[in-house]
Amino acid sequence: MTIELIHQQVVKYLDSLVPPRKPEMVEMERIAAEKNFPIIGPASGQLCYTMARLMGAKRIYELGSGYGYSTAWFAQAVKENGGGEVHHVVWDQALSDEARAHLAALGLDDVIKFRVGEAVQSLRETEGTFDLIFDDIDKEQYPASLEVIEQKLRPGGLLIIDNMLWSGRIFDIADKSAPTEGVREFTRRITADPSKWAVTLAPIRDGLIVAVKK
Repeated sequence: MTIELIHQQVVKYLDSLVPPRKPEMVEMERIAAEKNFPIIGPASGQLCYTMARLMGAKRIYELGSGYGYSTAWFAQAVKENGGGEVHHVVWDQALSDEARAHLAALGLDDVIKFRVGEAVQSLRETEGTFDLIFDDIDKEQYPASLEVIEQKLRPGGLLIIDNMLWSGRIFDIADKSAPTEGVREFTRRITADPSKWAVTLAPIRDGLIVAVKK
């Protein structure tokens, strides 16, 4: 069961407040609508960009990057922060190639490192820590990703995780599916110890958790 948690008038209003995007970004939004491909959308993208700019992020890792829409928001922030790197990771080579084309057209590919592979394992294998990690993998994998995130995010670093309202499925007590249980369990784990994380769930689009590692 899915429900409309946020009135469409509010959704449209929030998106309308986002500054105009470059034509390539608009095209990426059109593709998502046409193919029903899940992207974070303009309002969530603007929030991700703003958070990355506020903290001066130089090193960002995306767990699950799609064809590069969220990557573009983070890469723009990193460039405006003086440069750095955004890690784009997907399982599928075709998606990676599509992302390369979009991000090159946006002039952002010079700060992006592309990798094809399983996202959490790729993060585990990448040297160093990160200022910001964005998590948007398969929802049943959310709980297991937290341990690796805690190891790879620097103290004071920011975690942003998508789909934490999960179209209302988290409120359906009859829904015991692996993805729904994954969202529930991740939420329980990250809010269980306030000494480790400062957590806010922002009800934008499908819910974004924004958490600071203490």
